[in-house]
Amino acid sequence: QVQLVESGGGLVQAGGSLRLTCAASGLFFRQYSMGWFRQAPAKERKFVAAISWTGSSTYGPDSVKVRFTMSRDNAKNTVYLQMNSLTPADTAVYYCAAQGRPNGLESEPYAMWGQGTQVAVSS
Repeated sequence: QVQLVESGGGLVQAGGSLRLTCAASGLFFRQYSMGWFRQAPAKERKFVAAISWTGSSTYGPDSVKVRFTMSRDNAKNTVYLQMNSLTPADTAVYYCAAQGRPNGLESEPYAMWGQGTQVAVSS
């Protein structure tokens, strides 16, 4: 059974930083591309960042490309999302996800999801 457990969310002031962690189990982690998504109140879930099983990273909105960094530690079955210079617009529930099959292409969907961790940024 695959489990993705996010942690590291919380309340932070604008301009602050947080590092989200996603611990994975039940899958051969190093062969899965992983992603972070976020969902703001009353809005759709949106892509934030991904890191492929080969280690290359991609980012979603331009607003996060220079402030967020996604990384992975295959020895710990963990991915991270370092978020700097946070703004109230970053307030959302952040979800970790894994693609549906190992060694997937970048365009393939994410099929396994964590429960999410809340990030709140005050102005």
